[in-house]
Amino acid sequence: MSCERASRRSFVGISALIFAASAAVTVDGCASMSAMGGMPMPGGWTMSMAWMRMPGQTWPGAAASFLGMWVVMMVAMMLPSLLPILLRYRQAVGRTGETRPGRLTALVGAGYFVVWTVFGIAAFSSGAALAAAEMKFPALARAIPTAAGVIILIAGALQFTAWKAHHLACCREASARDLTLPANAGAAWQYGLRLGLHCSRCCAGLTMVLLILGVMDLRAMTVVTAAVTIERLAPAGDRVARAVGAVVVGAGLFLIARAAGLG
Repeated sequence: MSCERASRRSFVGISALIFAASAAVTVDGCASMSAMGGMPMPGGWTMSMAWMRMPGQTWPGAAASFLGMWVVMMVAMMLPSLLPILLRYRQAVGRTGETRPGRLTALVGAGYFVVWTVFGIAAFSSGAALAAAEMKFPALARAIPTAAGVIILIAGALQFTAWKAHHLACCREASARDLTLPANAGAAWQYGLRLGLHCSRCCAGLTMVLLILGVMDLRAMTVVTAAVTIERLAPAGDRVARAVGAVVVGAGLFLIARAAGLG
């Protein structure tokens, strides 16, 4: 029993180190991105450099740079709410007699973040294509502030839907229930993928808020991380999700009104 407690403490300690390292790299990346500024656009807004190539950089290089930062950022944002699930999985695998539960637990985490990596590829492809269109068509660029407000409004409304409630319940149950999964690499990998799919769907609205407000904006990132973690782990997570939705809807209405004033 004491050996198990020591092993658990070691796992939590390693997870804490991974979180601290990813958070530090994310903060540094946000600072670097902020120092570069952005490109002023028609309509009175500024385009983030995250969707653009640096001088002398190829598009594959830009995509790889974004994706590397995206994965590190997702680890910092999602690990606090993922850790209870990993601990329960590790405990369940240990009960089967598996002598190296950490290996299978790492596979669960890898599968989970692979899903977020795919999400990041889609985000960069869409963001870069939209950025190119905005620079080519000034009318489109002028419409962006209003469109951003509408998207955030929709993201807030998504928090009240049965779809959101279903995926949030799946994430919360994974944190609380006892697992009876086979203790093998294939099952661990598939479980991680399922967790990632539920999580990415559950967080779809909040992720859109982050992408709209600034994918490398530290304040937006902190607020979204707090919202995701609290709605997953708080006793009344469904009510928290609706409260977050109300705040996001208000932010969307404010942005739409501000865009109308600028227009």
